[in-house]
Amino acid sequence: MNRVVVGPFNRVEGDLEVSLDFEDGRVAAAYVNSPLFRGFEQILIGREPTDALTIVPRICGICSVSQSAAAAAALADLAGLRPTPDGQRVSNLILAAENLADHFTHFYLFFMPDFARDAYRGRPWFDAAAARFKATSGSATADALPARAAFLQIMGSLAGKWPHSMTLQPGGVARAPQAAERLRVFAALREFRRWLERHLFGDRLEAVACIESVAGLRRWMAARPATASDFRLFLEIADDLQLARFGRAADRFLSHGAYAREGGWLFPRGVLDLPAGALQPFAPGDVLEDVSHAWLEDDAPRHPAEGDTRPVEYKPGAYTWCKAPRWQGQVVECGALARQAVAGHPLIRELVMDAGGNAANRVIARLLELALVVPAMEDWLRGLGDGPFCAHAESPADGQGCGLVEAARGALGHWLTVRGGRIVRYQIIAPTTWNFSPRDAAGQPGALEQALAGLPEAEPLLVQHVVRSFDPCMVCTVH
Repeated sequence: MNRVVVGPFNRVEGDLEVSLDFEDGRVAAAYVNSPLFRGFEQILIGREPTDALTIVPRICGICSVSQSAAAAAALADLAGLRPTPDGQRVSNLILAAENLADHFTHFYLFFMPDFARDAYRGRPWFDAAAARFKATSGSATADALPARAAFLQIMGSLAGKWPHSMTLQPGGVARAPQAAERLRVFAALREFRRWLERHLFGDRLEAVACIESVAGLRRWMAARPATASDFRLFLEIADDLQLARFGRAADRFLSHGAYAREGGWLFPRGVLDLPAGALQPFAPGDVLEDVSHAWLEDDAPRHPAEGDTRPVEYKPGAYTWCKAPRWQGQVVECGALARQAVAGHPLIRELVMDAGGNAANRVIARLLELALVVPAMEDWLRGLGDGPFCAHAESPADGQGCGLVEAARGALGHWLTVRGGRIVRYQIIAPTTWNFSPRDAAGQPGALEQALAGLPEAEPLLVQHVVRSFDPCMVCTVH
């Protein structure tokens, strides 16, 4: 047995360390360490409930809106409050803008530069990948960064600033967008759409969103050369490196439901449990957090509404600060792939039925969401009326609230308990907590730990591809 410690990783938000045990030339076991403890859950204890709206966005500077949305949803649940329809549309626009910016950034700046490494020199696609994606010098950097900045102007118009906006509230948003601001948002969406259709897809968003099968995807690829678009080039690379063979995890996919609207969500809630062969409903009561392998004090798995975060200096068997959340005692994966698998997008459903979650499928689903969500944002903007944009209600002095949203990286949940008008417990499960969890008391490895098992020792870049396929946000992982 040969152990190799990989890390710290570059182009990953926060600190990450992975220990790999190799046997007979392959990864026999992986241990994922989130080495930075931050303590936001303790910071909230004793504060007024609405203080969460100020504090939790600062967990992360990349997905702060997602944290705001979850906190607002938890406070709304505490107060028995429903956002107004226009408030919900603006909230969706703000959350979607951050989520799509994250997808966009991940593809262009975090994931694709690995294929411009000299280790791939000689591959038929290498010259095109290096010219387009090589860090700092590739043409994508010069193209994508201005496009991202222009798209994020939506935040200035609707949320006042980004990150750490205060505009999301339990009943909607703090301020109604004026006519001129709506026009600016629509113009930013149109500009972003044109960029995606010209550079990322080389096709209309609706045409990409309507690819409904693997055979349809192959026909789409055959109709254009590998260099026709960045998505097409990625598919060429993924085929050549057989990325769909690597990074398969538990084959259970969790979604909290994304972008609420009357009667449900744009992308519905549930768990696609392939081992059980069924789409299952998701209930918050089905979640427990295990800390048997974390540097945290506790004696049994607990529901997050009853959990605590008490660090310990030393604990036998512990190797991370990350808890191990489980759904009905099982490991699940979350993210864009899980959202679209649960939602039943026919292409994604066929991909996961054929080969589960893997490095290629996660990226395909993330890019597909760009094609699906930009048109939805245009519809939400067109649907805005004259308000009201925020509902109001008194928060009870005692009670509990649960806020479930979908961040770019997947299922995000906030649970708070209030006594005497003060927070006495606040617990968060972030997407990377699900995906990068350690083993639990039953010895089940987390999703990434499973995804790394079996990778060949002779191809170390595959470890990078699999890790990055989850788009980890480590500063959110242990809050």
